[in-house]
Amino acid sequence: MTVDPRAALDRLIAALEAHYHAVVQRHGEDDPAVDDAYDVLADAFEVYDDALGTVHGEATPFYLAEEDDDEDELDEDELDEDGLDEAGDELDELDEDELDVDPVH
Repeated sequence: MTVDPRAALDRLIAALEAHYHAVVQRHGEDDPAVDDAYDVLADAFEVYDDALGTVHGEATPFYLAEEDDDEDELDEDELDEDGLDEAGDELDELDEDELDVDPVH
């Protein structure tokens, strides 16, 4: 089923308005109305972007980042006993002769 890009745009605009109003009327830091409006906005954007691409072969200059809290954290297996990651250890093990750096005089 192809969604009409104009209808998807109207839905996106309405979702932007609803998100704005939820933020302005926020009741506390963890207001579920803001979270809900965020989810509706994200969905409306994806529908619009897909419809625009399908019907007109165009895309928006935006993307939705994946929300993966674990992505930024290193696994404990990747850390050595000093808390350094393996990449940091490899740099420490390099000999100056192995580096392609001109000495500054």
